[in-house]
Amino acid sequence: MSAAAENESERDEEPAYRWPIPPAGGWTADDLDRIPGLPPHTELIDGSLVFMTPQTRFHLRCMRLLEFNLLAQAPDHLDVDREFTIRLDGKNRPEPDLLVVPVEADSGPGQTWHRPEDVILAVEVVSADSTERDREVKPRKYAAAGVRHYWRVEQDDDMGLPVVYVYELDPATKSYGLTGIFHDRLKLTVPFDIEIDLTAINRRPGT
Repeated sequence: MSAAAENESERDEEPAYRWPIPPAGGWTADDLDRIPGLPPHTELIDGSLVFMTPQTRFHLRCMRLLEFNLLAQAPDHLDVDREFTIRLDGKNRPEPDLLVVPVEADSGPGQTWHRPEDVILAVEVVSADSTERDREVKPRKYAAAGVRHYWRVEQDDDMGLPVVYVYELDPATKSYGLTGIFHDRLKLTVPFDIEIDLTAINRRPGT
């Protein structure tokens, strides 16, 4: 190979991605908006970056089912955001799969996070790599920050359908209490009246 051809080949090769090196005290919530080249949906937990694995079809369709129904049934003063971070404190900025917030929590097109006091409901669909975070770490942090309602959604091993674990905040202890486990159909009156056919996960929304 000639030198010219070798140089051309080197120029065609994409440079390897250089993972960000954390500062001594760990990353901050504000750093999440400033670190260049982060993969989509990177979260910050206890000052450490958490990267997402590729979604499964169950995860994707479960989010679609829940988002469609939340948007369709939420009262006019509430809105639904998908995969949007909550700034819990200076070292924690997790990204729930779905959030319900007041419409006035929208601060404009450049907004990148919500305050925990504005989040009425946070929803996490559990993945293989997020089980511990979604069952233990995130609900503990959401509750301590004052997020009023939390749903954890897992896949039923037998039928492949969603199972929804519903939690409500005890404001005195800043911890969640389990208020119900829902198979096939989710029906609640808080944080607003909502009914979702969980068996419709593989049907087009609205059909």
